[in-house]
Amino acid sequence: MRSIYRHSAIRSWTLAKSISTLALAIIAIGISGLSYANEPVLAKTDYSEVGAAINETMRAHHYNPAELDTPEYQRIEAAITELGELARSDEVFMKGFREIWRNGPFSHVEIHVAQQSADDLADYLDTMRVGGGGALLAWQDDVAVLTVNTMMGLDTIEEIDAAYAEIAERKTSALIIDLRENGGGAFAVRPLVSHLLTKPVDAGSFVSQPWNAVHRHAPSRADLEAVDPWQGWSIKAFWADVQTDPLTRVSFSPTAPVFDGPVYVLTSARTASAAELATDALKGANRAIIIGENTAGEMLSQKIYDIPGGLQLSLPVADYYSAVNGRIDGVGIKPDIETEAADAFDVALQQL
Repeated sequence: MRSIYRHSAIRSWTLAKSISTLALAIIAIGISGLSYANEPVLAKTDYSEVGAAINETMRAHHYNPAELDTPEYQRIEAAITELGELARSDEVFMKGFREIWRNGPFSHVEIHVAQQSADDLADYLDTMRVGGGGALLAWQDDVAVLTVNTMMGLDTIEEIDAAYAEIAERKTSALIIDLRENGGGAFAVRPLVSHLLTKPVDAGSFVSQPWNAVHRHAPSRADLEAVDPWQGWSIKAFWADVQTDPLTRVSFSPTAPVFDGPVYVLTSARTASAAELATDALKGANRAIIIGENTAGEMLSQKIYDIPGGLQLSLPVADYYSAVNGRIDGVGIKPDIETEAADAFDVALQQL
């Protein structure tokens, strides 16, 4: 779910920019030493073609093309076209693009230099290992503290399973899950939530173009229950299914060993994407008290596309609706106990 969703958080949500304001942002790049006027041609790339490809790819695959017909998005689209006409290097184009999207109307839009094709990258994500440290278990007396830094990586899944096994073996009075630096990821969210459940829970659903083509409302509980939960583990398969099926149901089932004691989840403004899904699912299931800051509000499903010039564009192909709290992107998850992120751990200990 990130990589399904995304691996790093980057944006906020107010968009009051006009074309002239966006142009000023682009010009500001020149002031910092990346001037368009004097920029040497460093690559044989037609950046106007790149800009056009970005706009075309977005309109072809965005989860709800109607959102692209708003004045806010059309201003961004015009700014990208202008950027393509002015840029003379990958560095300038990508920096200009990121400035344009800094306050974009939705999350999960990124550009980067391709290291392999989008298809090969999807295959890699299904088997990748982050190298350890995705999930770390520590102890404060008999309180378990599980710090989950990413939802990516087969080894992160293994570390979470191992942590719950150790929690089950010891006399554990409570569990603190620290997601304050977790920008999202993929399926490590499953064991993180499932080991805390005593009964199945419907967390929410993803909707994409097929849903938005015929509906003008969020999925209801009846809509959710009318489809079978998505059960796979492949990011590549998820991307395919979530774009084909109008509704993709996200459910969690209990996984042994189950910890049924008190749970506290620590959040910050950097807690994003799949980490928000986990936070919301545990809150909706009444299995955790959330402590810290409002989360980032970056909860969409992102897919990667090849574009001209050896670049790749990531864009959101599905929106997410919590079964309890509604849409999360642009909103985030409000904690049960609000406090500065730096103080959240101490506040959690006080609750015990």
